[in-house]
Amino acid sequence: MKKKVSNEDVYRLLHPRQVVLVTSIGESGEPNIMPVAWSTPLSFSPPLVGVSVGFQRYSHKLIIESGEFVINIPGVELALKVQECGRVSGRTHAKFEEVGLTPKPSKKLKTPIVEECLAHLECKLFKSLEVGDHTFFVGRVVEAYADEKVFKRGVFDLNKAKILYHVGGSSFTTLSDRLLNGGDVSA
Repeated sequence: MKKKVSNEDVYRLLHPRQVVLVTSIGESGEPNIMPVAWSTPLSFSPPLVGVSVGFQRYSHKLIIESGEFVINIPGVELALKVQECGRVSGRTHAKFEEVGLTPKPSKKLKTPIVEECLAHLECKLFKSLEVGDHTFFVGRVVEAYADEKVFKRGVFDLNKAKILYHVGGSSFTTLSDRLLNGGDVSA
């Protein structure tokens, strides 16, 4: 028997989802970090990605002000720091300093990257779309780079890069099995 899922929990039927750290910077020049599980690739050419950010979030304001953002890919070792980034607002907290993450200059934007992350996608705002209580920000990737020890031949080496996934609330997980050749499972 299947049970009814409440409107508040509908999105969790699409979880777990990879969690990313979106960095942004506004007119003040102070950077912010926000964990986001609602992100997706959208286009190969041009390379477009999207993130969904609630109207009330401080990052929402900063992305609109600057017209840019960076998607940073954390590994499992950053799980507690990712969680802390989601517990406080950048309006009143200097998250990089308080959480113990390192802002480093990006290659093409004013917005910094999170040095401890495995990979980075620098994005210029391409379009935005108001959807319900969020804005879906579409970013054109102007630069992307990853740690060569964990990203090889166009994919993450899952034995070395434990990518972080959000289950719901304050629960996270990683991938444990990899399906190969249409069904062979290897750990």
